[in-house]
Amino acid sequence: MFLQLGDITVHAQVEGPADAPPVLLLHSLGTTLQMWDPQAAALARRFRIIRMDMRGHGLTEAPHGPYSMAMLAGDALALLDALGIHAAHLGGVSIGGRIAMAMAAMAPGRALSLMPCDTALEFGPPEMWQQRMDAVAQGGMAAVVDAVMGRWVLDQSLASSNGLRRMLLGTDPVGYAGCGAALRDCRAAELLGRITCPTTVLVGERDASTPPAAAQAIHEAIPGSRLVVIPEAAHIPNFEQEHHVTAAILAHLEAQVALPTDAAEAGMVVRRRILGDAHVARSEAALTALDAPFRDFILEGVWGRVWTRPGLSYRDRSLLCLGILSALGHEEEFRLHVRATRNTGVTPEEIAEVLLQVAAYGGVPAANTALRIAKATLREMGEA
Repeated sequence: MFLQLGDITVHAQVEGPADAPPVLLLHSLGTTLQMWDPQAAALARRFRIIRMDMRGHGLTEAPHGPYSMAMLAGDALALLDALGIHAAHLGGVSIGGRIAMAMAAMAPGRALSLMPCDTALEFGPPEMWQQRMDAVAQGGMAAVVDAVMGRWVLDQSLASSNGLRRMLLGTDPVGYAGCGAALRDCRAAELLGRITCPTTVLVGERDASTPPAAAQAIHEAIPGSRLVVIPEAAHIPNFEQEHHVTAAILAHLEAQVALPTDAAEAGMVVRRRILGDAHVARSEAALTALDAPFRDFILEGVWGRVWTRPGLSYRDRSLLCLGILSALGHEEEFRLHVRATRNTGVTPEEIAEVLLQVAAYGGVPAANTALRIAKATLREMGEA
């Protein structure tokens, strides 16, 4: 979709249920909203995922700069206004993470939570940014592409890396320079003491641009925040380690949903969230005096005391259930948990990987049977 927001026309994309919690994801300098493709489908199963091409990038207009961090944050807030969204969970990589932090500082009531990834409070000496902006002005994006790609990813030979390279080369030099000025001029003082929402800071273990030390500084500046280091990843970890980043985001978002303190009540909330309201309604309608005690035991002991634990995300637990149930030959329960992947964020490709692992460690016959059930169930769900 295209929206007129102030002085520019902005390109944005919205996926997921209209009544689900809104999540705004912002991309890095030199990319587009497509940089979140590795996470969008899984997240959109349970959340309303909002992405935008920032000012000067992708299909959004690129007026001459310089831009400021406040301007870029204002664009994102205006997008939420246009969509009728008062508050959202905010996340972003590199400049996108810095914009998300600026939004949380400028309009704290509009930030449900924060997920800054591979970003910093400040971004190096201004002279470095000015040199990069001058290089782009003189030679276009080709003048910086090799140096930037060397910082973005560890292995440039991957297909995903080629996608990032194409995004970078397709960036308007005017927009790149405008956003470069925002990075050049932003200061930590704009944020310090002003962010209070629940925050998870993510960083690639081998990020040379905004290293773990920069993430640690953000972590220390935001009370109660968590720090998650993504192994074997550089500056764009959601491409290099997409499953790690997806799991970290899901774990963060799930932690923001308050559950009842009573284990049985919490279990019912989680059970509905994982298996879906329709399944739970059918199960409850069929409940009898014979199976009511068993249902109570499962509701409190499994859903209310295991699935609610913070150590693993719902997606992680979903993957474990698929592996365990298939290896044990529990076909009915396996089918149920394949259907639940619609709510847990597990993809058909990940189900296939789980069953390969089951074949290796639990036996080919068990995995083969589970694969047959998974294929049939996914077809019924319209996902295969």
